[in-house]
Amino acid sequence: MSARVRMTEYLEIDLESERWRCAVCEHAIGPAREDYKRGLLLYDRDPRDIYPARIDGELSFAPDPRWCRIVEFYCPGCGTQVETEYLPPGHPLTHDIEIDVDALKAQHAAHAAEPGGEGE
Repeated sequence: MSARVRMTEYLEIDLESERWRCAVCEHAIGPAREDYKRGLLLYDRDPRDIYPARIDGELSFAPDPRWCRIVEFYCPGCGTQVETEYLPPGHPLTHDIEIDVDALKAQHAAHAAEPGGEGE
């Protein structure tokens, strides 16, 4: 029986250990009852590195780092980019996924017990 549930393209939860895992390399990121971002590597990027100026002058079509920052999150096991956030400077990182682990475990167990489920 698989006790892992895919949550995003690059994140899954191991229900037995209650840990976030990288879906690419299976690195244990952190407790599933906490924010997964705490276990990832963070790169706070200057938006001009990604969006260079298109024209010379003050209005260059490049994001102003006084108004926008780009935060990238990477798996410490394999370096896969897991998430990206565009935030105003000084804004805290978002807590975008909060899972009811107990309910997810119960749902997974019920599905496994059904005919044709993973328990078969």
